[in-house]
Amino acid sequence: MKFLPLYIAVGLCVLCLPACSSESSPEDVQQADSSGRTDDAESIGMEQSDAGEGPRIVFLGDSITAANGLPEEQGYVHLLQTRFDSLGIPARLVNAGVSGDTSTGGLNRLDWVLSGGVDILVLELGGNDGLRGIDLTLTRSNLAAIIEQTRDVNPDVRIVLAGMQVPPNLGNEYTAEFSDMYPSLAAEYGTVLIPFLLKDVALVDGRMQNDGIHPTASGHAVMAETTWDALKPLVDSATAP
Repeated sequence: MKFLPLYIAVGLCVLCLPACSSESSPEDVQQADSSGRTDDAESIGMEQSDAGEGPRIVFLGDSITAANGLPEEQGYVHLLQTRFDSLGIPARLVNAGVSGDTSTGGLNRLDWVLSGGVDILVLELGGNDGLRGIDLTLTRSNLAAIIEQTRDVNPDVRIVLAGMQVPPNLGNEYTAEFSDMYPSLAAEYGTVLIPFLLKDVALVDGRMQNDGIHPTASGHAVMAETTWDALKPLVDSATAP
């Protein structure tokens, strides 16, 4: 693997993010949310199309989904919304990406994120867990709980699980376990799987920002194509007469 040079710098960058200074307990996360959250979705990086029809597609993720370092309109979620709109396909995309978020953080804010309903969930979390060496038993449990609780909200929800990869500097066993976690969860819960969201982006010249972790605008364009291939059939099914 060629991830080591990239992720040594990446790990330092991620650990410096405000939301990632330490692994917060659920109580800590909930306390921060209750003290800092407002009804303004943009205040926590959550933006939604104002389209009135079509399935509500929630993107629950970290800085990759939040398009950290770029204008919102260059992020892959916005590019997908633009593509649906240009094709006249009704869909309401909700960007619930928060920079530095872990699987624990995503689980703790899930109820609020899904308060407007959900028809399709794109789950992009776990990368920060891996970069920080968090016990993958916890990460897997959190991702499973997100899937289960989302299905409690809507038993007919369709879920896309976006896989990530981590470097071997935490040991081959951890790296292999992390790599196996996403296809294992997808098989167990019957979700659609994107094996690696940063395929053809990570380590490609011009597609990653200088920090080594966040895609450039061209990288997000590639991610939009990757996600489109997984998402479009679900939207077609949801909007079929």
